Amino acid sequence: MLDRIDKIREEILAFAFPGSGDAESFRLRYLSKKGIIAELFEEFRSLPPGQKREVGQKLNQLKQSALEKLDEFQSAAANKDAEREKPDLTRPGVQLPLGARHPVSIVRREILEIFSRVGFVISEGPEIEDDWHVFSALNFPQDHPARDMQDTFFIRMNPDILLRTHTSSVQVRVMEKQLPPIRTVSPGRVFRNEAISARAHCIFHQVEGLYIDEGVSFADMRQVLLYFAREMFGPVTQIRLRPSFFPFTEPSAEMDISCSICGGSGCNVCKYTGWLEIMGCGMVDPNVLENCRIDPVKHTGYAFGMGVERIAMLKYQINDLRLYFENDKRFLDQFRSAW
Repeated sequence: MLDRIDKIREEILAFAFPGSGDAESFRLRYLSKKGIIAELFEEFRSLPPGQKREVGQKLNQLKQSALEKLDEFQSAAANKDAEREKPDLTRPGVQLPLGARHPVSIVRREILEIFSRVGFVISEGPEIEDDWHVFSALNFPQDHPARDMQDTFFIRMNPDILLRTHTSSVQVRVMEKQLPPIRTVSPGRVFRNEAISARAHCIFHQVEGLYIDEGVSFADMRQVLLYFAREMFGPVTQIRLRPSFFPFTEPSAEMDISCSICGGSGCNVCKYTGWLEIMGCGMVDPNVLENCRIDPVKHTGYAFGMGVERIAMLKYQINDLRLYFENDKRFLDQFRSAW
């Protein structure tokens, strides 16, 4: 039996592995439950006690040699696979396509740049606000429809806390902390409890402006807004101011621009009027100044506000507000070269 063990050990040491499938053949032949080594251990049980010590040592050495041979091949095969899968670092990289800015981001940035050129600074505030900064400080009566749940998202646990409906709340915070002169624009996301359609959404973006100083007039506001309109929509753009009402301005106006599609002659975009509404504006109500501890006798000011989505719709002829929120790559790719 010792001679058989030596002969089998020589076979194991001389065994060649030309292919990956030979490793399994080797294991089945020598190391499986029905393999040669297992048969030798079965015979080992019937040997006389005097022979078991020497034969047992030989059998253990044989099994160890077989395991080392198999491990040696498997390690070599793994190294070959790893070398084969190793990336070629000299190959050129994959060119990733560049993304595109969202049209709301493009227009928001353009609006802010236009006003920054005439001295306005950017101020921002929280989206979750209290009643004072959103309504009370801005001269909204207690029974004003905007306070109703149909227009405003209130926090049920605390009805004094709500999602801001306009960025005028940021202007209140600026007036509370800063003495005139104040010249600021407040961009941000706002929320209103409205049904989602092609012309309305419960989430949208605003940019609101405020200028307070001594001797500020309605004519000053008109000139700044005319400058903005021509910078945004073209040098031949005309504006008109129509009387309106807002609780926080007096007098108040809606501002229209001449239709850039038809040149003012009338088309389906401007509903054949030649004009497109883009924002509300007016002189800051003295009550608002008093609420923010600013002397309304010494100081006057104007405020204006516009929806960024509305400006983008006019600038890029977008006919459905919902497109801004769907993240459709086909829609967004159209603005790849817009900025």
